[in-house]
Amino acid sequence: MRTKHWAKISFGLGVLSLLAVLTSHLALTDIYHAEGDLALEWSVLRVSAAIIVSFQVLTLLTLGRLLRNGH
Repeated sequence: MRTKHWAKISFGLGVLSLLAVLTSHLALTDIYHAEGDLALEWSVLRVSAAIIVSFQVLTLLTLGRLLRNGH
């Protein structure tokens, strides 16, 4: 894939990461207040962590490609 394509995907994951941080905050607030069934909140945290890690890895790979290609 072209580097520009990787950058666009990375940007999209960045936006999703921001949303993941917000939903993680809400989930952690419910966990802190010991709401009833917390299975959904823990699932939200797992998915959010996966999105954030994917964003970080893809961004590092994209930046590596840019540096390697001399852009």
